[in-house]
Amino acid sequence: MTTPENPTSIKAETVNRGLPAGKMPELRMMPAPSDANVYGDVFGGWIMAQVDIAGSLPATRRANGRVATISVNSFVFKNPVFVGDLLSFYADIVKVGNTSITVNVEVYAERNRLQACTVKVTEATLTYVATDSDRKPRKVPPIETLIRS
Repeated sequence: MTTPENPTSIKAETVNRGLPAGKMPELRMMPAPSDANVYGDVFGGWIMAQVDIAGSLPATRRANGRVATISVNSFVFKNPVFVGDLLSFYADIVKVGNTSITVNVEVYAERNRLQACTVKVTEATLTYVATDSDRKPRKVPPIETLIRS
């Protein structure tokens, strides 16, 4: 029997219910009271900053170096985020250009974690540009180059 006194007996499939199957989040964060208004709703700007960080991680790996955010193509807040929610940020590269990398980011909030209530709270698409040490655009290396490294 699973009880709050024995959280180790919670099965993995119960804890992950509602999260994308077979995927690892790029980032997991829990907003603090300083990230919210007086009603406990987390500021959209704080969520946007975390989405930008999460999206930059696969872009940086694919670019094999520095990237800069060049555009936020879409950003949708689907549900509110509250202090105490455990947010999981999933990021997937959807397009690679000569110097740019476009990433989709989905954010899920685990609420009442002992009951494993999970809701999708945000989805966004951002584009990053690979930059050199002078912060000028550079070509994204071919994937074969990255595999050999």
